[in-house]
Amino acid sequence: MSSESEVYQFRVYLRKISPIIWRRILVRRDSTIADLHHTLQIVMNWDDYHLHHFLIRSKRYGIAQIGAFGFMDDAYRVQLSRFNFRPKEKFIYTYNYYDDWQLEIRLEECLPLDYQKTYPLCVAGKRAAPLDDDGGPWRFMEFRNKYSIWQISERLLEMFDDEDLAENRDYYVGEVSNYYRWLNLEQFDRRKVNQQLHTFFHEEVDTWE
Repeated sequence: MSSESEVYQFRVYLRKISPIIWRRILVRRDSTIADLHHTLQIVMNWDDYHLHHFLIRSKRYGIAQIGAFGFMDDAYRVQLSRFNFRPKEKFIYTYNYYDDWQLEIRLEECLPLDYQKTYPLCVAGKRAAPLDDDGGPWRFMEFRNKYSIWQISERLLEMFDDEDLAENRDYYVGEVSNYYRWLNLEQFDRRKVNQQLHTFFHEEVDTWE
């Protein structure tokens, strides 16, 4: 590997979900396991409420939490460069053991560092990810089918036909808000994600400069 190839381009996708939910991210090789964990949480719009681990070459890595099993290595010290990943090599990130969200992470290529960019960076992606506690892949897909555009349309027509619509307004507002989320599953705001990445990884540095 060239000494100038200081950036990993990873393709990340959520297993057991169809159509596929995926992200493409650029991460410096000197980033740590902890950095990658926080990057994945942000690009998937998760809240980091649950336990997690990476499984890399049959060994677990992650950020230890009180009351949970620990890890042999400190995630804040283990840099990705330690693994010297090969193109097309894959590893797994598991989050929320109850819902069992699994991200498959595959190295697409190694790139030179671009000093005009700040890392980590999300360069592509598609579809909104499930919420932390959506119940796992099968439950998420079940709800997605339940809240199809046709079923939501029928329900909205029922609401408008309600003679007591004004009196039931508060109830319907909550219901419509839930529908809004399912109608926007195809949306992925990469610009917002990159703003959040920059804030998380660089805001404190910028504040002191």
